[in-house]
Amino acid sequence: MLSSAWHPPRLEARALRVRLKPANMRIFLGLLASLLGFVAVHLFRWGDQYGLPWLMVIVAILTSLYGRGWGGLAAVLALALDGWLGGARHLGWSAVLLGITFVIADLIGRDLRRAYLRQQETAAQLSLLVAALEELSGLGSQVAILRALPELLGRHGEGHVSVWQPQPGGMGLVSAVGLDPSAPSLLPERGVVARCARQGQRVYLGDVRQDSDYIALPNSNIQSELALPLLERGQVIAVLNLERPGPFSPRELEGFEHFAQAVSTQLTQLSERGELQFLNQLSTSLDSATTPVGVAERALALLVGALGLEQGWLWMQQGTRMVALAVYGGETPLTEIPYAQGLVWEVYHTGRPTYAQDYSENPRAIPEFRQAFGGVVAHPVFLSNQERPRVVLSLQQKSPRMWREAEQDLLAAACRTLGLALDGALAAQQRDELIALSHEAAEAPVEEVYRKILETAVRLVPGAEAGSLLVREGATFRFKALLGFDPSLKSHVFSEAEQFHWYAGSAQDWYRGEPRVLSSAHTDLKQFSNEEILVSGRIEEIASNLALPVVYRGEVLAILYLDNLHDPAAFGEDSLTVARFFATPIAALLHEVRYRGLLERAAATDALTGLLNRRAFDHRLEEELGRAQRYGHPLGLLVMDLRGFKRINDSLGHAKGDEALVRVAEVLERSKRDGDVLFRWGGDEFAVLLSNTNLAGATAAAQRYAAAIESVCMEGLALGVNIGAAAYPADAKDGDTLLQRADQRMYQAKSSGVSVMAL
Repeated sequence: MLSSAWHPPRLEARALRVRLKPANMRIFLGLLASLLGFVAVHLFRWGDQYGLPWLMVIVAILTSLYGRGWGGLAAVLALALDGWLGGARHLGWSAVLLGITFVIADLIGRDLRRAYLRQQETAAQLSLLVAALEELSGLGSQVAILRALPELLGRHGEGHVSVWQPQPGGMGLVSAVGLDPSAPSLLPERGVVARCARQGQRVYLGDVRQDSDYIALPNSNIQSELALPLLERGQVIAVLNLERPGPFSPRELEGFEHFAQAVSTQLTQLSERGELQFLNQLSTSLDSATTPVGVAERALALLVGALGLEQGWLWMQQGTRMVALAVYGGETPLTEIPYAQGLVWEVYHTGRPTYAQDYSENPRAIPEFRQAFGGVVAHPVFLSNQERPRVVLSLQQKSPRMWREAEQDLLAAACRTLGLALDGALAAQQRDELIALSHEAAEAPVEEVYRKILETAVRLVPGAEAGSLLVREGATFRFKALLGFDPSLKSHVFSEAEQFHWYAGSAQDWYRGEPRVLSSAHTDLKQFSNEEILVSGRIEEIASNLALPVVYRGEVLAILYLDNLHDPAAFGEDSLTVARFFATPIAALLHEVRYRGLLERAAATDALTGLLNRRAFDHRLEEELGRAQRYGHPLGLLVMDLRGFKRINDSLGHAKGDEALVRVAEVLERSKRDGDVLFRWGGDEFAVLLSNTNLAGATAAAQRYAAAIESVCMEGLALGVNIGAAAYPADAKDGDTLLQRADQRMYQAKSSGVSVMAL
């Protein structure tokens, strides 16, 4: 500790001055009574032998109370007085008795004086400590108490007092009285003060010159130093340091230690009371928030203010990203953290809080923010049924910071309260999103409903970053919505047995709609796939997969697959809980969509042939053209007009004509490839949309369809066809022009007497 040459008054000096004063009125009256007794004996001549005891009393009182000096003087004067008044015949005997009285009184009085001195010192020090503690009790914060201590002790007799707090790199000065102005405000991590902070117990140097770590200023006359730890919940948060030109007495050391313990108790009580008040305030504030964002914003505002920090975030895992649910304060533009970067992802994987005194020195720091952050904490916020914290609180300030245990306890309690509030808000959000999805599905096209169901599932189910939805079509299942996978998967059709194999669970769970999780850490996911979809389905990339059979009245209507491509442990019990919550309303929604689809299909289907009708063609052309434009794929169109149909209708009757149309539809169905969509416009006109097909491919398909139609013969009457082919974008950029170009080529084929006309 660095010191100055200031001379503080000493508590012991005050006690000695008290000791030199007459004890009280009773002592004075005792001496006066003894003297009067002695005079009375000689005045009334009651016997010389009765005068000596009164002198012995006077000698005993003065010797026991004031020591040998006053006692010896009293004995000599008493002997002289006794000899003068009583004669010399008993002088020797009187000297012996007075000497014995002097010795006995001195022996007894020595202990009495020591006890009296201790009592006076204790009373004076107790007065000091009680007065200081009374003043401290009116202060409402830790900082206020630490700043007030030197001044309070200075006013009560201690003039060279300072308070220091642990800081990164040493001990920082909080407040001081009598400290030399040239002394530094940061002490190195050595010396009495730092040693006291490390050991958590009193450190006393009776002679600072004997300590090699003591750093004294020139001309300093400090001899002794006393460092006392100030604790908050058992942790050293500051050191009270006192220095003197002389030593501390054992009773002073004991007294100051008790004082430091009393201050520590007050700091602990203040901290506990403050934590309780803060948690009550936090709970009350969060109770009135209705959304996760509202909960996050209120919690951050309170925590940043209570801890004196500069900026805070509440992160929520969304697949392979940590996305900021809310940000409070500061100017750092950080709203998203990629997978496995920074302290937030470390907390996600370990489930334990991380405190960094200086972010720039942390090996897991995000490089672009190393110099922007100082003290940083990342703390998990656990929600119901979570094995891993998918919500993480992070707080920071620009300067380095040492995190006290009381602050860590406060954050732990606050995060528990925050987790409970978020549980309710997230459950309400999930419910509201499903209600909104049901409302949107009532008006949206079927394909759009499938897409919204999948996007909502990926957003709501913890751990999901990609997914797919397969919907039942008769006895098979087909991809209807994809997120994060190749759209070409939509051309694949699967049997229920194939999907049950991929589910890899029991039949009972399959028909109950129980979700299951597969992890690449324990299972080779390739064994459940075929080579055809190994690449487009990214099977080798999937780290974890959650499958949810969507069941309605005992029938599996759809299978929802959710995937994480990075973390084998991405899905936990919380993911399964949300999936189960998701299953029932989605099953009802898919059933409604299926029923609506049946009605729409009936309205869009030709009753005779079972092919889609002209109304469906108009809708499908716009849809397929939009998809082709979006993904940059070509789109082929064939327009067909039968030859010879009128002759069959006129010669064989309408029934045979209808049969001929049915047979044409059948041969077209047998000849189509995956992705071709057949339509009957009406009468003897048909059309085909060919996805991902250019003009050459469309022309080849037209030749195939023409050959199939020309194979139809009704009682010797053969059918023929004229077909016009066109393709986007080679022939047209919009649907009307594309249809017009194909129609023109169909008429050209008819006038030219050929089956197919493409150019």
